Amino acid sequence: MYVIPIVYDQVNRWARDDEFFMKLLKKVSPEKIADLGCGTGRLTTHFSEAGYQITAIDPNEEAIECAKGKAYRNDVMWIVGDSSNLEEDAYDTVIMTANVAQVFLTDESWQQVLSDVYRALKPGGHLIFDTRNPAAKAWEQWEKDDTPDHAIDDQNGEPLLIWTDYEGFKGNVYSFYETVVNARTDAVLVREKMQLRFRSYDVIAESLQAAGFASFQAYHDWSFEEANPYTKSFIFHAVK
Repeated sequence: MYVIPIVYDQVNRWARDDEFFMKLLKKVSPEKIADLGCGTGRLTTHFSEAGYQITAIDPNEEAIECAKGKAYRNDVMWIVGDSSNLEEDAYDTVIMTANVAQVFLTDESWQQVLSDVYRALKPGGHLIFDTRNPAAKAWEQWEKDDTPDHAIDDQNGEPLLIWTDYEGFKGNVYSFYETVVNARTDAVLVREKMQLRFRSYDVIAESLQAAGFASFQAYHDWSFEEANPYTKSFIFHAVK
């Protein structure tokens, strides 16, 4: 869940979801990709290593600066911004990973993102993104875990603790707080409020159709099986 740049890469290691995105991109075989909500560039580095031409966009300036400091096989165009910065008719694929689709809290903001992406894709282009199935109620497991995660401050080697406090739902928006603390001094380094929107399969399907996508499918839990009501993570693949 973490989006705090100083700890993000340490608590989000290479995993099954990353492997799936790489396999899906290989099947799609794009040349130009927009990595929308790229964060610290943790997965962007692997896109670059695979040889894709990448535009990477994120509203968090600190995350973009962190991303720029990494090594890339191909040049990456970095943009501090959002979906409105996507060029028109420019990309073979737009990808949003790490449940970025859930940070758009209103119906209007989500529909605007889809509209921007549709405009930015070439004819026959692909939109790929993941989002948690609200029926799986992931927050129930989150709230049972009251232990901190551990990291190291890259600047000085100090040990860090990351605590998560859950506020819960207000309407259809789920809120929680992430606090990064120096484990030795108890000094609070960062405290941020995070908010997520959980959308059902049907709601997302309707929004994709409203945006004009010609077809879409949803995969089940980081496999190429079709999603079902018991899926925990939907991976949507829409075609313009």
